Amino acid sequence: MTPRRTFRALALAEAVTWTLLLGGMVLKYVLDVTELGVRIGGGLHGFVFLAYCVTVVLVGVDAHWSAGKVVLGLAAAFVPYATVPFERHVDGGLTQAWRLRTEPARGPLERLVAAALRAPVLAGVVVLVALVLVFGGLLAVGPPTRWAG
Repeated sequence: MTPRRTFRALALAEAVTWTLLLGGMVLKYVLDVTELGVRIGGGLHGFVFLAYCVTVVLVGVDAHWSAGKVVLGLAAAFVPYATVPFERHVDGGLTQAWRLRTEPARGPLERLVAAALRAPVLAGVVVLVALVLVFGGLLAVGPPTRWAG
């Protein structure tokens, strides 16, 4: 997967899971039908949200984004559907090849990203395990509504 295709897929997946979560919230809080939609939609959205954030950092470091652009990309995940316009905004600057697969890395963050891009299967497994651990920890803490009051 190229940086452009990877980022586009995660930005779209993040928007789709927002739809699932919002639909689940309507079923639970407005129609008072079931909370199943929030459980499923919320779970999927949480996992994709974390994957999108990892992707923003990977693509941002590889594409030499400013820190502000990376923060804006991460912030887009908090606003329903904002990942899609952000993806369109940065699309022209995304390449068809990962720069750090072939170019020398400068600095510790680029070295980490370069190592991940040069061993994508291992990096994918590590990121997947990390996402599952973070996601599991968040599930153990409970939904944000539990902290609200």
